[in-house]
Amino acid sequence: MSATRTNGSRNGCWAIDVSGNNGLMHPPNAGRFSASGDSLVSTSRKLKIVILGLSITSSWGNGHATTYRALVRELCALGHDVLFLERDTEWYASNRDLPNPPYGRTELYSSLKELKQRFTADVRRADLVIVGSYVMEGIEIGEWVTRIAEGPTAFYDIDTPITMARLIKGGVGYLSAALIPRYQMYLSFTGGPLLNFIEEHYGSPMARPLYCSVDTSLYFPEERDLKWDLGYMGTYSDDRQPTLERLLLEPARRLNEKKFVVAGPQYPRSVRWPKNVKRFTHLPPGKHRGFYNSQRFTLNVTRANMIAAGFSPSVRLFEAAACGTPIISDFWEGIDSFFKPDREILISGSAEETLAYLQETSEVERRNIGQRARERVLREHTARHRALELENYAREILKFSVL
Repeated sequence: MSATRTNGSRNGCWAIDVSGNNGLMHPPNAGRFSASGDSLVSTSRKLKIVILGLSITSSWGNGHATTYRALVRELCALGHDVLFLERDTEWYASNRDLPNPPYGRTELYSSLKELKQRFTADVRRADLVIVGSYVMEGIEIGEWVTRIAEGPTAFYDIDTPITMARLIKGGVGYLSAALIPRYQMYLSFTGGPLLNFIEEHYGSPMARPLYCSVDTSLYFPEERDLKWDLGYMGTYSDDRQPTLERLLLEPARRLNEKKFVVAGPQYPRSVRWPKNVKRFTHLPPGKHRGFYNSQRFTLNVTRANMIAAGFSPSVRLFEAAACGTPIISDFWEGIDSFFKPDREILISGSAEETLAYLQETSEVERRNIGQRARERVLREHTARHRALELENYAREILKFSVL
């Protein structure tokens, strides 16, 4: 018998050139709900939504849980009825940091057979059913969902460039090329030309961005001593390391009087860390806000497949910005649609540019850059915005009238 959690009321490179289109079918900001303040109010009929995702109960080893937690919480705050279905796997069962989400209804299932036996009625009657990337037996689940659901269905890809690269090379366990057109909507962490490609090449009826977001109850400015002049948080990866070397480690070697920090696991012993670089091999989520608030600047380094696709903001960008910490980032296509370079974010392609920012930016301007980035995030990139965007997409399909 499976466990149940009920409460009332998240490796190839993208290598296809998709930039030769005469304009985008859906611009990078298509569907973005750019409201603020009191205008962040739902005007849609309340929906019954079923989400089949990788995990909401455990954030260990995945970035999906934090996304789903914030999204489900805000959907419920808007009055929608949300059921989250999660495969009861041993790894997540042993590492549940939120075993009983206090919003919506969370249910665990142990097999595809049990999923069908227990939740067919919920899936069939839902106003919207969403299947997420990396769900175990996702193809079989997607075929079942798109066959029996009476309402619209959607696929939510939290790793779109990776999914596309793997589909091209032979496929992934959670999505097939044949399944994409069966979903009425393809929701993506990546925007821009890749959405057009998904529609034209794979036949998706409707591809829309549903970017990552920030939980502003967890990330905000704090008065802390500034321990480091520049910091970075990220797991080691071969494709990011040259950029980290160029934009942080080389400046550290040249500025012995400055202090730097790198947090993240799996860095090989071959990395030569300057003496003025502090290392943390693990930084639990509860310490991320304090980490950002202890830096004068923080560094963003983007994975190669995200750079190739463009329009793929990292959640770390939004988290750091929500803390009011100025960001120095590598460049990727579309970054200016999320933050204005030189005003809300600083772009660096070399050690020299990073050195200039660290040495020549006045304290007043440093604080202003961080504040402007925070204001941008609060206007456009909170979990509340994502819930409203999803609601708008559902209304676009269902053609609900505004109440």
